Amino acid sequence: MSRTPLNRTALAGIAILTLVWSLNWVVSKTALHGSGPFTFSALRFIVGTAGLFILLAVLRKPLKPTPWIPTLLIGLTQTAGFQTFAQWSLVSGGAGKMAVLAYSMPFWMIPLAWWVLREKPGAWRWLCISVALLGFIAVVEPWQPLGAAHSIAMALFAGLLWALSAVLTKRAFERYPNMTPLSLTAWQMVVGTVALVVIALAVPERSIHWTAAYVGALLYAGLLASSIAWTAWAVIVRLVPASVAGLTSLTVPVGGVLWAWALLGEAPSPAEWIGIALITTALIALNFPPGKRQKSAPPASRD
Repeated sequence: MSRTPLNRTALAGIAILTLVWSLNWVVSKTALHGSGPFTFSALRFIVGTAGLFILLAVLRKPLKPTPWIPTLLIGLTQTAGFQTFAQWSLVSGGAGKMAVLAYSMPFWMIPLAWWVLREKPGAWRWLCISVALLGFIAVVEPWQPLGAAHSIAMALFAGLLWALSAVLTKRAFERYPNMTPLSLTAWQMVVGTVALVVIALAVPERSIHWTAAYVGALLYAGLLASSIAWTAWAVIVRLVPASVAGLTSLTVPVGGVLWAWALLGEAPSPAEWIGIALITTALIALNFPPGKRQKSAPPASRD
């Protein structure tokens, strides 16, 4: 059986995502003491978008817009759609578990990638997907109260929009091989940020309470969790099959549970520990399937 190993660049991207996004759960929870969630989302992406264009200028990279149709679709699904429905689920429902449910994304992405990109998982990948799904269910603990049904639906829909945006991103890189992850992330964030600002202005929320903690959270969420992390995500999507990229994102809720334990004293339940173990096992097995290693570089494979 051939394998699709994660190269060093993809592994670096996964490490960045895990560290930055998992800690961002704690940061965002703190930030919501200073403003409403829609206001915070709009502000963080204003900061993040500005940061990316400053980086492009510093690196002397072209500021030419990326192809407008995929950029528009990715901006509306990834930045605007995902953020809006994820925040909406938190406003009208629970807290931590709603954020976890948004990471149902990999399980939406698998059929979407199969349908749109013709990425048909092989037997070993299906096994890894099944183990990861069991782990995800254990972390979510659906037998415990999760919140209102409409909140759950919005969190799951946020995951669906994220999956759709990832498939669109993968297809965009296939059609425009010279397009860079940095440029695509910057321009799709322009589209998404405009939509988020409109939503924040339309939804009545309390005024901003400016504190050092709020500004720090805004800078972290804007520059790291938005600019750097979403660029790293685009790099991962470009380098590996979409379903593999989706499954690797499960390191983030695992990291979020561990950060909440370390910083907030929220100890994982026995079910969450089981889920963490299953997800970790699935991700390791995904990159190290059984069988002999090929001596030469393996051909492109969907397995």
